[in-house]
Amino acid sequence: MKPAVPDVPVESAARVEPAFSQRRPYTRPMGAWWRRDPFFMVYMWREVTAVGVAAYAVLLLAGLLCLMQGEAAWHAWVGWLRTPLSLLLHGVLLVAMGYHTLSWFDIMPKTMPMLFVGGKRVSGALITRLGLAAAVAASLVLCAIVLGVTR
Repeated sequence: MKPAVPDVPVESAARVEPAFSQRRPYTRPMGAWWRRDPFFMVYMWREVTAVGVAAYAVLLLAGLLCLMQGEAAWHAWVGWLRTPLSLLLHGVLLVAMGYHTLSWFDIMPKTMPMLFVGGKRVSGALITRLGLAAAVAASLVLCAIVLGVTR
């Protein structure tokens, strides 16, 4: 036995909507969600400083391209690096990279497995300090190499 089908034209049947579709669904407000919690503020600043790190990488790649194009292009790029705008940019990027480095090593103990030395767990603060010390030592060695080569 076939079910009874109402005699409704196909055009009007397509326009019939259930009553519940007239209600607007709840949408959670997303504006500035990261400003409500200090943890997310730190997270977002770390992510913003990553853009600065990428910008400096692009700046260095531009220098490499100028070096490949010849002596005139290289000297033009070095000349641009001496402009006040470039010095301001380098100052801002230095602060951004410093914050990025500090925050990166601050989260390092939270992202790595627990370390045990002599049967005792290594504290997160010690891991952070050792990571920062390694970064400073590597930077000093690199500066010594570059200054030694350029003199």
